[in-house]
Amino acid sequence: MHFSEVFKQSNQLCKVSPDGKYLATCVQYRLVVRDFSSLQIVHLYTCLDPVMHMEWSSDSLFILCAMYKRGLVQVWSLEQPDWHCKIDEGSIGLVSSRWSPDGRHVLNTTEFNLRVTVWSLCTKSVSYIKYPKACQKGVDFTADGRYMALAERRECKDYISVFVCDDWHLLRHFESETQDLAGLEWSPNGCVLAVWDSCLEYKILLYSLDGRLLSSYSAYEWSLGIKSVAWSPSSQFLAVGSYDEKVRILNHITWKKITEFEHPTTIINAKAVVFKEVEKKPVVGSEGLSIHQLTMDNSLFSTQSKYEITQLPAQVPVIKPDPDRANPKIGISALAISADNRYLATKNDNMPQSLWVWDMLRLSLLAVLEQTAPVRCFVWDPHRPRLALCTGNTKVYLWSPAGCVSVNVPVEGSFQVQSLFWHCSGSSLVLLSKEHICLCYMENAKYAISFAACRTRGPRF
Repeated sequence: MHFSEVFKQSNQLCKVSPDGKYLATCVQYRLVVRDFSSLQIVHLYTCLDPVMHMEWSSDSLFILCAMYKRGLVQVWSLEQPDWHCKIDEGSIGLVSSRWSPDGRHVLNTTEFNLRVTVWSLCTKSVSYIKYPKACQKGVDFTADGRYMALAERRECKDYISVFVCDDWHLLRHFESETQDLAGLEWSPNGCVLAVWDSCLEYKILLYSLDGRLLSSYSAYEWSLGIKSVAWSPSSQFLAVGSYDEKVRILNHITWKKITEFEHPTTIINAKAVVFKEVEKKPVVGSEGLSIHQLTMDNSLFSTQSKYEITQLPAQVPVIKPDPDRANPKIGISALAISADNRYLATKNDNMPQSLWVWDMLRLSLLAVLEQTAPVRCFVWDPHRPRLALCTGNTKVYLWSPAGCVSVNVPVEGSFQVQSLFWHCSGSSLVLLSKEHICLCYMENAKYAISFAACRTRGPRF
């Protein structure tokens, strides 16, 4: 692995363009666009206020910057740097902004979710959609960009509207059989819409494109229900994580449960491998070291770590949630399925230091990664069965079927990795700390990972 130098960012606003050619970051009110291969600045834009949200258009030609405090959205063009667009929602306010799939319409949600405003960059026309519901995930587009599903709340009932994105006409409008709709998501093939209820009731509904209810699934009653949902890339499986610390897998033919994955406190499965992170602080003598090395070289004094295989049975660290506090730290809060549909990664909130990897072919536990700190973020390589994760320290961790590796980020100063994501090619990782970003380049296309420490310069803008 090789690492780039460090660049500034704010509010975790760092996005790679869909075509993979550019890297956009926001630093307060400035938008910086770099060539991804050389990291040279190609465009620099100045916004009217500190940017709260930033997003690329689907064709990588425009960038949207939202300033929620002022109710403003600015759109910048890469082909014509002198052209720009300003959208002002006025006194009605702004709480979210996003692109439509065609990259020529901007969807703004006003304060108190009074309406969704659709702004056209081509015709300058404006359309309004009333009654959007304020929920976890109330808007979703099909992968081909043809349809949009919108959750609505009217007369104390949940409804779903399906719009055609070409001209924004209403295709279907139907009532949802939910008490308090919490989210909706299209399957990757765009044929099925999954809709789930709030955590107070375990219910997930599957609708067709024309609004027909295909199936309804409820695992239990009178207890906290669904916490996370994830489709497999093939649309053949739907993984549902819940507060009872289990993941249930539904199949796409009958929409019935085919298996459920438990997260036990003691692992006794002989086919599972438990990788435990072990830290070791380096002992470095100060003789012969320059003042620059002593004050700036983080890699000399940072805590090193490696993975060791734990003998079974193995105990998993558990944190007991506080029953008197809202949103208890318990249950499956995050799910992710690999690009080849073979592996499922899960995180149980009352086992925050452990990441679980399941084999979807054998429907069994494959590996558990026990970290020294709570797992903050994990994401699959978009092309290979390779998982990257971070825990808020100076390291990045990788898992593949071949094993695990822990790599220290060798930059000057302290770079605490708060989140990360893959480049669309899978050839590199973008690492984000609180105020900086760093790129991690994969040297080997296979799963064996070699580490090459690159001495880098200090943070620059």
